[in-house]
Amino acid sequence: MIEARHLRVLRTVAATGSFSAAGRELGCTQPAVSQQMKALEASVGTPLLVRSGREMRLTQAGEALVRHAAGILAGLTAAEEEVAAIAGLRAGRVRLVSFPSGSSTLVPTALAALRAAHPGTRVSLEEAEPPESVDKLRVGDCDVALAFRYEGAAGAEEWADLVVRPLLTDRLVALLPERHRLARAGSLAIGELAREPWIAGCPRCRGQLVEVCEGAGFTPRIDFATDDYPAVAGLVGAGLGVAVLPQLAIESVRPRGARAVTLEPAVRREIVALTLPDLAQVPAVAATLEQLGRAAAQQGPQRKQP
Repeated sequence: MIEARHLRVLRTVAATGSFSAAGRELGCTQPAVSQQMKALEASVGTPLLVRSGREMRLTQAGEALVRHAAGILAGLTAAEEEVAAIAGLRAGRVRLVSFPSGSSTLVPTALAALRAAHPGTRVSLEEAEPPESVDKLRVGDCDVALAFRYEGAAGAEEWADLVVRPLLTDRLVALLPERHRLARAGSLAIGELAREPWIAGCPRCRGQLVEVCEGAGFTPRIDFATDDYPAVAGLVGAGLGVAVLPQLAIESVRPRGARAVTLEPAVRREIVALTLPDLAQVPAVAATLEQLGRAAAQQGPQRKQP
Protein backbone atom coordinates (compact mmCIF):
# COMPACT_ATOMS: atom_id res chain seq x y z
CA MET A 1 0.00 0.00 0.00
CA ILE A 2 1.34 3.41 -0.99
CA GLU A 3 1.44 5.89 1.88
CA ALA A 4 0.89 9.60 1.32
CA ARG A 5 3.97 10.55 3.39
CA HIS A 6 6.17 8.45 1.10
CA LEU A 7 4.70 10.18 -1.96
CA ARG A 8 5.52 13.58 -0.45
CA VAL A 9 9.12 12.51 0.14
CA LEU A 10 9.42 11.11 -3.40
CA ARG A 11 8.19 14.39 -4.91
CA THR A 12 10.69 16.33 -2.81
CA VAL A 13 13.59 14.04 -3.83
CA ALA A 14 12.57 14.43 -7.48
CA ALA A 15 12.43 18.22 -7.10
CA THR A 16 15.71 18.64 -5.16
CA GLY A 17 17.77 15.89 -6.81
CA SER A 18 19.20 14.26 -3.66
CA PHE A 19 18.31 12.66 -0.36
CA SER A 20 20.27 15.22 1.64
CA ALA A 21 18.60 18.19 -0.12
CA ALA A 22 15.21 16.56 0.32
CA GLY A 23 15.98 16.07 4.01
CA ARG A 24 16.76 19.74 4.44
CA GLU A 25 13.55 20.66 2.61
CA LEU A 26 11.45 18.32 4.74
CA GLY A 27 13.21 19.01 8.03
CA CYS A 28 14.51 15.47 8.55
CA THR A 29 17.79 13.57 8.15
CA GLN A 30 19.22 12.05 4.97
CA PRO A 31 18.96 8.49 6.41
CA ALA A 32 15.28 9.08 7.20
CA VAL A 33 14.63 10.07 3.57
CA SER A 34 16.55 6.99 2.38
CA GLN A 35 14.53 4.69 4.63
CA GLN A 36 11.21 6.10 3.41
CA MET A 37 12.25 5.67 -0.23
CA LYS A 38 13.21 2.05 0.43
CA ALA A 39 9.83 1.49 2.07
CA LEU A 40 8.05 3.01 -0.94
CA GLU A 41 10.02 0.89 -3.40
CA ALA A 42 9.16 -2.19 -1.35
CA SER A 43 5.49 -1.24 -1.51
CA VAL A 44 5.40 -0.84 -5.30
CA GLY A 45 7.82 -3.72 -5.95
CA THR A 46 10.17 -1.88 -8.31
CA PRO A 47 13.02 0.68 -8.11
CA LEU A 48 11.93 4.31 -8.29
CA LEU A 49 15.29 6.09 -8.02
CA VAL A 50 18.76 5.53 -9.46
CA ARG A 51 21.85 7.17 -7.93
CA SER A 52 23.91 9.08 -10.50
CA GLY A 53 26.96 10.58 -8.83
CA ARG A 54 25.75 12.81 -6.04
CA GLU A 55 22.27 13.17 -7.55
CA MET A 56 19.31 10.90 -7.88
CA ARG A 57 17.28 10.39 -11.02
CA LEU A 58 13.88 8.79 -11.41
CA THR A 59 13.29 5.48 -13.11
CA GLN A 60 10.36 5.17 -15.51
CA ALA A 61 8.23 3.86 -12.65
CA GLY A 62 9.42 6.75 -10.46
CA GLU A 63 8.43 9.28 -13.12
CA ALA A 64 4.98 7.71 -13.42
CA LEU A 65 4.48 7.78 -9.65
CA VAL A 66 5.61 11.40 -9.33
CA ARG A 67 3.24 12.35 -12.15
CA HIS A 68 0.30 10.78 -10.31
CA ALA A 69 1.44 11.96 -6.89
CA ALA A 70 0.41 15.57 -7.49
CA GLY A 71 -3.22 14.63 -8.09
CA ILE A 72 -3.26 12.06 -5.29
CA LEU A 73 -1.85 14.46 -2.72
CA ALA A 74 -4.09 17.31 -3.88
CA GLY A 75 -7.14 15.05 -3.57
CA LEU A 76 -6.02 13.86 -0.16
CA THR A 77 -5.54 17.43 1.04
CA ALA A 78 -9.02 18.35 -0.20
CA ALA A 79 -10.47 15.28 1.53
CA GLU A 80 -8.69 16.12 4.79
CA GLU A 81 -10.03 19.68 4.67
CA GLU A 82 -13.58 18.51 3.95
CA VAL A 83 -13.51 15.91 6.73
CA ALA A 84 -12.10 18.50 9.14
CA ALA A 85 -14.94 20.87 8.19
CA ILE A 86 -17.53 18.15 8.81
CA ALA A 87 -15.93 17.16 12.12
CA GLY A 88 -15.86 20.80 13.18
CA LEU A 89 -19.52 21.34 12.10
CA ARG A 90 -18.43 23.91 9.52
CA ALA A 91 -19.99 21.62 6.93
CA GLY A 92 -22.09 18.48 6.83
CA ARG A 93 -25.46 17.10 5.88
CA VAL A 94 -28.22 15.42 7.90
CA ARG A 95 -31.23 13.70 6.32
CA LEU A 96 -34.15 13.89 8.75
CA VAL A 97 -37.45 12.02 8.48
CA SER A 98 -40.33 13.05 10.76
CA PHE A 99 -44.03 12.38 11.23
CA PRO A 100 -46.24 15.41 10.38
CA SER A 101 -47.05 16.74 13.86
CA GLY A 102 -43.37 16.52 14.77
CA SER A 103 -42.46 18.35 11.54
CA SER A 104 -44.68 21.29 12.46
CA THR A 105 -43.73 21.57 16.14
CA LEU A 106 -40.39 20.09 17.23
CA VAL A 107 -38.50 20.18 13.94
CA PRO A 108 -38.73 23.94 13.10
CA THR A 109 -37.41 24.95 16.53
CA ALA A 110 -34.61 22.38 16.41
CA LEU A 111 -33.47 23.22 12.88
CA ALA A 112 -33.55 26.97 13.46
CA ALA A 113 -31.29 26.53 16.49
CA LEU A 114 -29.00 24.16 14.56
CA ARG A 115 -28.64 26.62 11.69
CA ALA A 116 -27.86 29.48 14.08
CA ALA A 117 -25.18 27.45 15.85
CA HIS A 118 -23.75 25.67 12.79
CA PRO A 119 -24.71 27.51 9.58
CA GLY A 120 -22.54 25.19 7.47
CA THR A 121 -24.62 22.14 8.37
CA ARG A 122 -27.48 21.40 5.95
CA VAL A 123 -30.55 19.41 6.94
CA SER A 124 -33.09 17.95 4.54
CA LEU A 125 -36.58 16.97 5.75
CA GLU A 126 -38.93 14.27 4.53
CA GLU A 127 -42.20 13.20 6.15
CA ALA A 128 -43.10 9.62 6.99
CA GLU A 129 -44.95 7.90 9.81
CA PRO A 130 -43.40 5.04 11.74
CA PRO A 131 -42.70 2.23 10.98
CA GLU A 132 -41.92 3.55 7.48
CA SER A 133 -39.60 6.23 8.88
CA VAL A 134 -37.71 3.65 10.94
CA ASP A 135 -37.36 1.42 7.89
CA LYS A 136 -35.86 4.35 5.98
CA LEU A 137 -33.27 4.77 8.72
CA ARG A 138 -32.29 1.11 8.68
CA VAL A 139 -31.82 0.97 4.89
CA GLY A 140 -29.77 4.16 4.80
CA ASP A 141 -32.32 6.57 3.33
CA CYS A 142 -32.03 8.96 6.28
CA ASP A 143 -29.72 9.75 9.20
CA VAL A 144 -32.26 10.65 11.91
CA ALA A 145 -35.87 9.50 12.25
CA LEU A 146 -38.39 11.22 14.49
CA ALA A 147 -40.80 8.50 15.58
CA PHE A 148 -43.30 7.51 18.24
CA ARG A 149 -44.76 4.47 19.95
CA TYR A 150 -47.70 4.11 22.31
CA GLU A 151 -47.21 3.21 25.95
CA GLY A 152 -47.97 -0.41 26.63
CA ALA A 153 -47.99 -1.34 22.93
CA ALA A 154 -46.39 -4.62 21.90
CA GLY A 155 -43.01 -4.62 20.19
CA ALA A 156 -40.97 -2.53 22.62
CA GLU A 157 -37.87 -4.31 21.31
CA GLU A 158 -38.43 -2.99 17.77
CA TRP A 159 -35.77 -0.26 18.27
CA ALA A 160 -33.24 -2.45 20.11
CA ASP A 161 -30.67 -2.08 17.31
CA LEU A 162 -30.93 1.73 17.22
CA VAL A 163 -29.77 4.67 19.31
CA VAL A 164 -32.92 6.02 20.97
CA ARG A 165 -33.01 9.66 22.14
CA PRO A 166 -36.21 10.12 24.23
CA LEU A 167 -37.76 13.54 23.61
CA LEU A 168 -41.15 13.79 25.34
CA THR A 169 -44.30 11.93 26.23
CA ASP A 170 -47.33 13.12 24.27
CA ARG A 171 -50.81 12.66 25.73
CA LEU A 172 -53.83 11.83 23.60
CA VAL A 173 -56.86 14.13 23.88
CA ALA A 174 -60.41 13.93 22.59
CA LEU A 175 -61.36 16.46 19.92
CA LEU A 176 -65.08 17.33 19.91
CA PRO A 177 -67.27 19.78 18.01
CA GLU A 178 -67.75 22.96 20.04
CA ARG A 179 -71.49 22.27 20.43
CA HIS A 180 -71.02 18.69 21.54
CA ARG A 181 -72.61 17.86 24.90
CA LEU A 182 -69.19 16.99 26.40
CA ALA A 183 -67.16 19.79 24.80
CA ARG A 184 -67.04 21.79 28.06
CA ALA A 185 -66.17 18.82 30.26
CA GLY A 186 -62.96 19.02 32.24
CA SER A 187 -62.15 15.45 31.24
CA LEU A 188 -63.95 12.41 29.95
CA ALA A 189 -63.58 8.66 29.59
CA ILE A 190 -63.35 7.38 26.05
CA GLY A 191 -66.30 5.08 26.74
CA GLU A 192 -68.54 8.18 26.93
CA LEU A 193 -68.01 8.56 23.18
CA ALA A 194 -69.00 4.98 22.32
CA ARG A 195 -72.07 5.99 20.30
CA GLU A 196 -70.35 8.77 18.35
CA PRO A 197 -69.20 8.68 14.72
CA TRP A 198 -65.39 8.74 14.62
CA ILE A 199 -62.75 10.36 12.45
CA ALA A 200 -59.52 8.35 12.51
CA GLY A 201 -55.96 9.40 11.74
CA CYS A 202 -52.84 7.64 10.42
CA PRO A 203 -52.85 3.81 10.25
CA ARG A 204 -50.82 3.41 13.45
CA CYS A 205 -53.00 5.96 15.30
CA ARG A 206 -56.11 4.29 13.89
CA GLY A 207 -54.97 0.95 15.24
CA GLN A 208 -54.29 2.50 18.62
CA LEU A 209 -57.76 4.14 18.63
CA VAL A 210 -59.48 0.81 17.96
CA GLU A 211 -57.41 -0.89 20.66
CA VAL A 212 -58.22 1.77 23.28
CA CYS A 213 -61.92 1.77 22.40
CA GLU A 214 -62.14 -2.01 22.51
CA GLY A 215 -60.43 -1.89 25.89
CA ALA A 216 -63.29 0.38 27.01
CA GLY A 217 -65.87 -2.12 25.77
CA PHE A 218 -66.88 -0.83 22.32
CA THR A 219 -65.75 -0.76 18.70
CA PRO A 220 -65.65 2.74 17.21
CA ARG A 221 -67.76 3.48 14.15
CA ILE A 222 -65.19 5.13 11.89
CA ASP A 223 -66.96 7.26 9.29
CA PHE A 224 -63.85 9.06 8.01
CA ALA A 225 -60.15 8.22 7.99
CA THR A 226 -57.37 10.56 6.91
CA ASP A 227 -53.64 10.92 7.55
CA ASP A 228 -54.02 14.71 7.45
CA TYR A 229 -54.43 16.24 10.93
CA PRO A 230 -55.90 19.55 9.65
CA ALA A 231 -58.50 17.48 7.77
CA VAL A 232 -59.37 15.59 10.97
CA ALA A 233 -59.76 18.88 12.82
CA GLY A 234 -61.86 20.32 10.01
CA LEU A 235 -64.21 17.34 9.96
CA VAL A 236 -64.65 17.52 13.73
CA GLY A 237 -65.18 21.29 13.58
CA ALA A 238 -67.91 20.74 11.02
CA GLY A 239 -69.73 18.45 13.45
CA LEU A 240 -69.16 15.27 11.46
CA GLY A 241 -67.72 13.23 14.30
CA VAL A 242 -65.25 13.06 17.16
CA ALA A 243 -61.59 12.14 17.18
CA VAL A 244 -58.72 11.33 19.48
CA LEU A 245 -55.48 13.09 18.58
CA PRO A 246 -52.09 13.53 20.20
CA GLN A 247 -51.64 16.87 21.98
CA LEU A 248 -48.73 17.61 19.64
CA ALA A 249 -51.08 17.33 16.66
CA ILE A 250 -53.63 19.64 18.30
CA GLU A 251 -50.92 22.25 18.83
CA SER A 252 -49.82 21.97 15.21
CA VAL A 253 -53.27 22.50 13.62
CA ARG A 254 -55.07 24.86 16.08
CA PRO A 255 -58.55 23.58 15.14
CA ARG A 256 -61.50 25.92 14.66
CA GLY A 257 -65.01 24.91 15.68
CA ALA A 258 -63.65 22.13 17.90
CA ARG A 259 -62.48 21.75 21.47
CA ALA A 260 -59.88 19.45 23.02
CA VAL A 261 -60.88 17.56 26.17
CA THR A 262 -58.55 15.55 28.38
CA LEU A 263 -58.97 11.78 28.33
CA GLU A 264 -58.99 9.78 31.56
CA PRO A 265 -57.36 7.41 32.11
CA ALA A 266 -54.46 8.90 30.18
CA VAL A 267 -53.29 7.39 26.90
CA ARG A 268 -49.79 8.47 25.89
CA ARG A 269 -47.24 8.02 23.14
CA GLU A 270 -43.48 8.33 23.49
CA ILE A 271 -41.76 10.68 21.03
CA VAL A 272 -38.15 9.79 20.22
CA ALA A 273 -35.37 10.58 17.80
CA LEU A 274 -33.66 7.52 16.34
CA THR A 275 -30.36 6.98 14.58
CA LEU A 276 -27.91 4.16 13.92
CA PRO A 277 -25.07 3.57 16.41
CA ASP A 278 -22.34 4.57 13.94
CA LEU A 279 -24.24 7.67 12.81
CA ALA A 280 -24.62 8.82 16.41
CA GLN A 281 -20.86 9.56 16.39
CA VAL A 282 -21.13 11.92 13.40
CA PRO A 283 -20.94 15.51 14.73
CA ALA A 284 -23.79 16.88 12.59
CA VAL A 285 -26.09 14.01 13.58
CA ALA A 286 -25.19 14.39 17.26
CA ALA A 287 -25.88 18.13 17.05
CA THR A 288 -29.28 17.48 15.42
CA LEU A 289 -30.24 15.04 18.19
CA GLU A 290 -29.18 17.60 20.78
CA GLN A 291 -31.30 20.36 19.25
CA LEU A 292 -34.33 18.06 18.96
CA GLY A 293 -33.95 17.36 22.67
CA ARG A 294 -33.84 21.06 23.46
CA ALA A 295 -36.89 21.73 21.26
CA ALA A 296 -38.81 19.04 23.12
CA ALA A 297 -37.85 20.58 26.47
CA GLN A 298 -39.43 23.86 25.31
CA GLN A 299 -42.83 22.25 24.75
CA GLY A 300 -43.95 23.27 28.23
CA PRO A 301 -44.30 22.01 31.79
CA GLN A 302 -47.30 19.89 30.85
CA ARG A 303 -44.94 17.56 29.03
CA LYS A 304 -43.54 14.61 30.89
CA GLN A 305 -39.88 14.26 29.99
CA PRO A 306 -38.79 10.62 29.85
